[in-house]
Amino acid sequence: MAKFLLCVLVFALCFVSTQSRPIFIDSRKVYNVVDYGAVGDGLVDDTKVRLMDFAYEVYDMDNYVALYCIAFMDAWKATCKSSMSSPTMHVPQGMTFLLQPLTFNGNCKSNNITVQIDGTIIAPSDPSAWKCPDDKCLIWIEFHDFKGLLIRGSGTINGQGKKWWDLKCKENKRGFVIGGSNNVHIDGLTFEDSPQMHIAFERSEWVKATSLTIQAPKHSPNTDGIHIQHSKNIIIHNTSIGTGDDCISIGDGSSHININNIDCGPGHGISLGKDGKHETVEFVHVKDVSFTGTTNGARIKTWQGGKGYARNITFEHITSIGSARPIIIDQYYCDHKVHKHCGNQESAVRVSNIVYDQIYGTSDKEIAVEFSCSKSVPCDNIIMRNISLHSTEDGTQTSSICQNVRGLRNGDIIPDVPCLNEAENLPIVN
Repeated sequence: MAKFLLCVLVFALCFVSTQSRPIFIDSRKVYNVVDYGAVGDGLVDDTKVRLMDFAYEVYDMDNYVALYCIAFMDAWKATCKSSMSSPTMHVPQGMTFLLQPLTFNGNCKSNNITVQIDGTIIAPSDPSAWKCPDDKCLIWIEFHDFKGLLIRGSGTINGQGKKWWDLKCKENKRGFVIGGSNNVHIDGLTFEDSPQMHIAFERSEWVKATSLTIQAPKHSPNTDGIHIQHSKNIIIHNTSIGTGDDCISIGDGSSHININNIDCGPGHGISLGKDGKHETVEFVHVKDVSFTGTTNGARIKTWQGGKGYARNITFEHITSIGSARPIIIDQYYCDHKVHKHCGNQESAVRVSNIVYDQIYGTSDKEIAVEFSCSKSVPCDNIIMRNISLHSTEDGTQTSSICQNVRGLRNGDIIPDVPCLNEAENLPIVN
């Protein structure tokens, strides 16, 4: 017994010594996850690393003890508790860290924390290997309750989602979540092959995503690039997204969203209305976006029988390169596997004050502009200015669908959208 306690004491002293050697850089202290026991070989679970085995006697397996460290969480706790003004948790380059689902909680001493990710972080490749509370694996990595956080680096976050896709799972899984936070910036990272949504901003404010690369195969289901829900004052800039679902999706309770300089494709375009049943989305500005081979471009989708509004939304300086339906409002969006016919109902999400300005390029389908609006709640104040969308097929002209729409048009509009009235001077609606 005494020998065992002595071994534990020696181990504890060594571990404390390891924790006491962070790197100092000016007023920052850098906490490297490797110094807290992370292995980084892509095989060992770096969420919980086995350090040492003990037995009281050589063959006394009844008294067997295994010691672990919770590498990433130990590094995070040290970072969060640091009294330095700008502490940093560092995931070093040239290493691959296997992580189970985990949550980094905020409420730290500093409101200026950096998570520097230069290595690769991967999820378990087999869904059965995920270890989740109550077996509910809805989120892989979450940062929650922050009031000042920078997540940056040259690293890659890979969800290894292929086996999840094969299961055709319908749960709303998110790979990387910023939840209940404000003043968060994500910069420079690459996100790959999430089981479903790659990044989600939920119940957060003043979140900025810049210079990201998000990629998954074209046919990977529900792998949205970035999803925004119940959040406001969101900026997404200078980012390349190609997945099997929406490049960017904006759901209920979201406002003051600024999206610019985005390369989108493959994917389903930029969509307002995630489930379409209840939406309150407003003050969204989408500018300088290219859609390449996407199934939609600038899309608003809502369900018949839904409630709420989508209003004060601008799409401008958009390029479509062989996308299908570059401009679409679909108020008849629904689950066709459940509802064979998505007909008019008495209520619908009200769509109004929508601007399409300077949208050029080609459409892979004949119908380049589709306004399929509700008979009971028509689309109102839809404005188009300088639209030119031609067919990818020589000798074929593009056309439009124009159903239950009121609005104005100015300049050259190709294809013709006859339900909009010509106006010399168009009002600015947002």
